[in-house]
Amino acid sequence: MAATRPRKPKPALTHLDAQGRPAMVDVSAKAVTARSASAVCAVRFPAEVAAQLRASGLRSAKGGIVETAVIAGTLAVKRTHELIPFCHPLPIDGVRIDIDWRGERELRIACAVKTTHRTGVEMEALTGATVAALTVYDMCKALSHAISIGPARLAAKRGGKRDVGCAP
Repeated sequence: MAATRPRKPKPALTHLDAQGRPAMVDVSAKAVTARSASAVCAVRFPAEVAAQLRASGLRSAKGGIVETAVIAGTLAVKRTHELIPFCHPLPIDGVRIDIDWRGERELRIACAVKTTHRTGVEMEALTGATVAALTVYDMCKALSHAISIGPARLAAKRGGKRDVGCAP
């Protein structure tokens, strides 16, 4: 007879109370630990727009595209709790947003966030990356409305119950 493995509990939604109503997670019993997360988002341009942006050094009539997107993404990280209803306001220890060409027609935006708290910063990293991408779109939309954003995804998180996407 084969040995049976213990079953893992099924994942459950954490933002619902026992009656199925929306609720903010109570993190008061969790330990304060170092937490970090990183997210990425892409912005794709039509070939002629990408060529024009490369020729201008990613500058537009509105100013430096990368610089403006980094500032917007950083502000978004710090205000995530104001945008996403059940996010906790967190002390942000660090934010790094990197924007660089990936191939001929795509900008890759990476946002890394750190905190020391009872809950993680995945939503902050995702918000920073996507708002930076939206800012790039806003800065470039005069050139084309065929610019696309996404996908946005969590690249890694550390701290809390489990690490995701992190090398051992």
